[in-house]
Amino acid sequence: MNQFVEFEGKNIDQALAKASDELNTPVERLEYDVVSYGSSGIFGLVGAKKAKIRVKSKSATALAQEAKEQARDLVKDAFQLEDDDYADDESDDSEDEVPEDRPAEAQIPSADLEKAIDCGRETLQKLVDFITDGSRIDVETAGQRIIFKVEGGNTGMLIGKRGQTLEAIQYLVEKVVNKQNEQRVRVLVDVEGYLKTRKSNLQKLAVKMAEKAQKTKKPVTIGQMNAYDRRTVHLHLKNNSAVRTQSVGEGYYRKLIIFPKKSRRGRQPN
Repeated sequence: MNQFVEFEGKNIDQALAKASDELNTPVERLEYDVVSYGSSGIFGLVGAKKAKIRVKSKSATALAQEAKEQARDLVKDAFQLEDDDYADDESDDSEDEVPEDRPAEAQIPSADLEKAIDCGRETLQKLVDFITDGSRIDVETAGQRIIFKVEGGNTGMLIGKRGQTLEAIQYLVEKVVNKQNEQRVRVLVDVEGYLKTRKSNLQKLAVKMAEKAQKTKKPVTIGQMNAYDRRTVHLHLKNNSAVRTQSVGEGYYRKLIIFPKKSRRGRQPN
């Protein structure tokens, strides 16, 4: 769903520049209405009014989808893929709210895992080379998950605003890798330790929101989050006996709600 955000400036051009910077969108791609052209007032001192515009701002879901489509185009160009190759690329929330002690996944044969690593590294390297120069990729495995770590290059461009470019890159790499394997391989892409920092920030946010829920005795909502971020919050608050967490909504970007648990008073002895 689209929403509108207002920006002000000494003139329309300045207001547009502010909107472009804040929304990370080129001026020529902004959809906006002019609320006020502003005025210089008397001698530029008395009665001056700023120019104001109302810009249509895309939701986080729309921005993420656009980032995915842009990354998908890069993959299609690099690997000469057709649209049919993405016919089954629905978002997967299977890790959301899964307990940490879930049954172990079936072992992937080492030969298949090596093949997946090689495919993922090649795909990711071509993707990042389209975006920036001078990046290298290291690989780690954790159980049945492959972790690709990108170092060097323009990390800001690889991560993108709120990590949306990185999300799109990971999404596409995982799709390409699993086109070659019958058994699903979990893929994680990190850039210069960004995911570790994000995880730490999410855990701090989780504690803060849990305390708020306990204090106000009302549910607290954390805005639209992807499955990986929701899982981080779920697991961090899993052993907090004072609250419980639940994801609501549909699609890749769902909301997470923290509910305070009612305290149980012990029975008074007779």
